[in-house]
Amino acid sequence: MASAAGNDDLDALAPAWREFQTRTPVKLRTVENERHYRAMVNLMNKLVDEIGDRETHPLMGLLDIVTFFVRDYEERNIEIPDAEPPVVLRFLMEQHNLRQADLAEIFGSQSNVSEVLNGKREINARQARALAGRFGVSPAVFI
Repeated sequence: MASAAGNDDLDALAPAWREFQTRTPVKLRTVENERHYRAMVNLMNKLVDEIGDRETHPLMGLLDIVTFFVRDYEERNIEIPDAEPPVVLRFLMEQHNLRQADLAEIFGSQSNVSEVLNGKREINARQARALAGRFGVSPAVFI
């Protein structure tokens, strides 16, 4: 039985990976330092802007990879409360003295904000990006 990725397949991947890396604005690997982290967050934000809430977008897999690297760095280096996205959102709303109505534009309606806060609806990529901009945090805290 042949493996799913034989040596010939892997040999063909190396040049494709090198070409892909020359086209990315940041090295796609474990984040090494604050500068690399900022560049990775910038790429993540651009991907979220491009993809929005279209889960079948061709760049969705790249967003998943970049988000993983950002989250990994944050877990190792930045003290972010280990909380579910609705808890983080509620905390930030309290800190900024906001009501559900204040975020209705981001979520489409005040009832959608309520559903997110009550765990009945998930925050999508577009909303995470908008919330990140509003509160000055990484979109990863909402995903």
